Amino acid sequence: MSLFGSLRAGVSGLFTQSQNMATISDNIANVNTIGYKVNRIQFSTLVTNSGSETLFSSGGVQSRVARDIDQQGLLAASASSTSAAIVGQGFFTVTDALTENSTTGLQDITGDILFTRAGEFRADQNGNLVNAQGFFLTGWARNTADTGFNVTNVPGSFNGVNVSSQSAAATPTSVLSIGANLQASKAVGETFDVSLQVFNRQGGERTMTIQFTKNATTNEWNVAATLAGGGQFVDIDAADDGVADEIDVGTGTDTAGDRILGEDEAANIVNLGDFSGNADFALAGTSVNLGTITFNADGSLGTVNSNLDAGGTDVALDGGNTLQFVVDFDADNTTSGDLVAIDLNLGTINATDGLTQFEGADVINNLDQNGRQFGSLTGVSISEEGIVTALFDNGVTREIFQVPVTSFNNPNALDPRTGNVFAQTDSSGQPVARVAGTGGSGVIAPSALEQSTVDIADEFTKMIVTQRAFSANTRTITTADEMLDELIRSIR
Repeated sequence: MSLFGSLRAGVSGLFTQSQNMATISDNIANVNTIGYKVNRIQFSTLVTNSGSETLFSSGGVQSRVARDIDQQGLLAASASSTSAAIVGQGFFTVTDALTENSTTGLQDITGDILFTRAGEFRADQNGNLVNAQGFFLTGWARNTADTGFNVTNVPGSFNGVNVSSQSAAATPTSVLSIGANLQASKAVGETFDVSLQVFNRQGGERTMTIQFTKNATTNEWNVAATLAGGGQFVDIDAADDGVADEIDVGTGTDTAGDRILGEDEAANIVNLGDFSGNADFALAGTSVNLGTITFNADGSLGTVNSNLDAGGTDVALDGGNTLQFVVDFDADNTTSGDLVAIDLNLGTINATDGLTQFEGADVINNLDQNGRQFGSLTGVSISEEGIVTALFDNGVTREIFQVPVTSFNNPNALDPRTGNVFAQTDSSGQPVARVAGTGGSGVIAPSALEQSTVDIADEFTKMIVTQRAFSANTRTITTADEMLDELIRSIR
C-alpha cells in the first residue's frame, strides 16, 4: 500500500541523512588532522517495481560513502627538516612494525604495509622516522657500493628509514689547494705565509704553514712548509742519489687504483704503512723546503719545481702544477700506518686560477683541503626527490635513503584505517613506487605538511541542509501516520 511505502521512504531518508550527518561530524572532528581526506555521502534513488504503470511504489533513497582521497590539501610550512608533504598523486609507504636485520643492519618490514599522506615524521628512540600516528616511514636504502639506492617496486622489500648510528669517518688530507697573489715588488727575502688545517688518518688536526719567500732570481719564489702540533715530513731520498723511491698509498704493489707518490721503481715500492728499516726513507723534521716556483712575465704561474737532487734533505716531487710530499703524523718511523701523502696544488700552469704574481698586496683568494675530522650526526633532511640526507658536524653530508612516492590507479578505492592510513584493495589496483616527480607521481615538498581537506564553511552549510532534510523526512512519516489514523477511524 502507498501509505506504508511512504513510511518506508521516510525511514530511508532519515537513515541516509543520519549517515550524512555522521560524515559531516567526522570531517569537522578531523579539520586539523594532517593529511586527512574529507568523506562525503552520495545519494541515489531506491526504486521498487510496482508491476503496473498506473501505480507508484515508493522506494526511498540509499547512500554510499565516497572518499576524496586524491584531493590535494593545502601545504603549511613545518619547522622540522624531516617533515614532508606530497604535492600531486601518491602516498608515503609506512608500516606498523620493523625488525633490525642482523646481517644487513637495516630495518626490515615485519608489520602491515600501509599508505599515508601524513608526513609529520620524527626520529624515535631507535632512530626510525615515525609519524604522529606511530607508523614508520619506509624507502629504498643506499646500496653497498654507495653509488645509488636499492630501487624496487615491491613495498615488502623496502626498509625502514633509520638515521641512528650514523657517523662520518675521518678522512686524511691528500690534497691542498692554494689560490693567492704574491706581490711582484717584494724585496728579496720577504715572505708571505699561508696556514691550513691538515688531518691524519684518525682525523687528528695539525696546522701546516706554507711560506713563500722571494728569491734573487727574477720571478722565482722558494716554497717551504712547517708542521705544528706533532708529526714530521718524510725525506723520500735519504740515500741522496737524486731519485725518490716509490711510495704506495694503497696495497704496496704497483697496481691500478693505487695512488703513487714517487717514480716507478718497482723494486723499491714501499707501502705507507711501514718505511722503517729502509735506507731510502727517513724523517726530515717539522720545517722543510719543498721547492721553487716561477711566474711568467704576465703574472701567471710558470713552473713548479721540487727540491729533489743528489744531496740534502729531499721531501717533495713536482707533478706539473703540484708539489708532492709525505707526512708521518706521529713521527715514530714504524708500522703505525699514520703516513699520508699530500699534493700541494698551486693552480694551472700558464693560468691565473691559483698562485699569481701581480703588483698589489699579498692576498689569499681561496684555500681548500679534502681532509675531515670524525663527524657526529647533527641533523637529517628530506629533499624534493625524497633523498634522506644525514648532516654531520664536520661538514660532511651523506645520502642514506630515498623515499619513493607510491601511487594507485584508483586511490579513492583504498581502504581507510585508523591512524590516517590506507590499505590496498582489489579496486584500488597495485601500488607503483616511483622516484618523486616521475611517471606522473607527485613531488615531495620538504619541511612542509599537507593540511586536512575539510572546509569548515562547507561542512556547516551541509549540516544545515542535512538538518532540514532530516526534519522534512520526519514530517512525511508524521503525515503518513495521520493519514493511516484517519483511515482506521473511517471504519469505526
